[in-house]
Amino acid sequence: MTSDLSKTATTVANLPDLEALTITIIRDGLAAGVFTAEDLTRACLAQINALNARYNAIIFVNEAAIDTARGIDRRRDAGEKLGPLAGVPVVIKDPMDTVGFPTTAGWKLLYSKTGGVDLMPATDAPVVARMRAADAVILGKTNVPVLSHTGSHANDSWAGPTINVVLEDRVPGGSSAGTAAAVAANMCVVGLAEETGGSIQNPASAHGLVGIKPTMGLVPNAGVVPLSSNRDVVGPIARNVTDAALCLDVLAGYSGEDPKTLASVGKVPKGGYAANLSKDSLKGKRIGLYGPGWREQNLSAETAALYDRAQSELIDAGAILIPDPFAGTDFAALREPTFPLQNFDARGMESVAYDLGVYLRRLGPDAALKSFDDFSEATRAEDPFGPGGVLSFLPNMPDFRAAMVDPTQAPALPHFIAAKSAYLAIFDDVLDQHELDALVFPQMREELPELHSGETIQETTVGELNIAGLPAITVPAGYYASGAPFEIIFLGKLWSEPSLIALAFAYEQVTLYRKPAILGSFAKPTATK
Repeated sequence: MTSDLSKTATTVANLPDLEALTITIIRDGLAAGVFTAEDLTRACLAQINALNARYNAIIFVNEAAIDTARGIDRRRDAGEKLGPLAGVPVVIKDPMDTVGFPTTAGWKLLYSKTGGVDLMPATDAPVVARMRAADAVILGKTNVPVLSHTGSHANDSWAGPTINVVLEDRVPGGSSAGTAAAVAANMCVVGLAEETGGSIQNPASAHGLVGIKPTMGLVPNAGVVPLSSNRDVVGPIARNVTDAALCLDVLAGYSGEDPKTLASVGKVPKGGYAANLSKDSLKGKRIGLYGPGWREQNLSAETAALYDRAQSELIDAGAILIPDPFAGTDFAALREPTFPLQNFDARGMESVAYDLGVYLRRLGPDAALKSFDDFSEATRAEDPFGPGGVLSFLPNMPDFRAAMVDPTQAPALPHFIAAKSAYLAIFDDVLDQHELDALVFPQMREELPELHSGETIQETTVGELNIAGLPAITVPAGYYASGAPFEIIFLGKLWSEPSLIALAFAYEQVTLYRKPAILGSFAKPTATK
């Protein structure tokens, strides 16, 4: 847990308010000598010290952060070339291997101080290594639920629940709950998140933030505790579209540790994802809307009203809207919630045992667990696949038992492959027939449930998006009367991140809905702009 950082406060007069910090402001301020990376790091650590006990976003603080920042300042003074995120304070989701910290996956059985074993990685996950190479300052690792099993909360983490920074009595979104809370509470500027089934889009939306869920294969996910190598993707959460795009620039691209990223070659824009962003990007764009052709689940009355307003704003910005372009197709019928779950389609996760074995082997020769058999023995007391376990739904899936016959062999997963193929075929055909540039939906069908209600976030795209491997970006679009954030999500074809980011940026700039969270007090933002 966090240590005493009371001596880290900074009194630098020229340091911008933490809420106002952006990557561009940091770059300009450091280059002009207005403040130093050490100043900025101390300010963020002071924010963690002041607020983390309330929100429980960060579970491990990086005691070397100030030394890292000082090194960046020395190199700048010496005229050395620095990385694109030099001095930018970032946080890392706990399941991402980070040298010097145990990878706990939120589970007491995978943390020695709560009676388990420590998984100490010998090397950083590629995404963490890329953040270090970009000269970002890693402030710490963030809270998640056990094995990242839910997209709604982190209530069962060994570290205790993460609290929603915007509205404290509502779920924070999961599983990247801690990352979103840290960004919303201005403990950092951007954070790394990861999604198997909503775990970027849900917490970003729950906190009124921007989250980019990349195309499967754009960003390497080796060295990240897996739920499904077929669905897991790493992406950024930030307070604005530009910062999220600049972070994606660092994360995206081929890694020899993750062969599926070979598909990204030629797909990453040469100028970067933040190049040439314009508030006019929505003009003339054809955008499809949510309807029963996509999913036969209605929006709540208040969500429908907020979505109607967002549609008017899109039209005012020059977009051409196409109602329910999936009507008349079989798209909605492809969805199969996994019993006994009511809303989550887990197809593709049946490979988890094999994926865990691959992950554990990467930890290094001195790792406490080296195989799935080791993992099963160490976690026998709380079998995740057994009755009451966090993944107890997996044995109900058609491909799971075959995958478990020999977890050392990569399973075929015919049902998942068939579902992915069917989703992509209809998706591409609909977007081609209607000449659509993107889709835009409300990210949730209704507002956030209460923190300990046992209810889950009712999203609109989880499952379809994750099985198909499609990209998406969430952007703030207002607030419910309760103060809960309302967000829309832009989604498109494989590798369409550049256009989706441009559309989200344009909407962000013409609406500017996001309000700073009222930190440290149980207050809500107003429902109007």
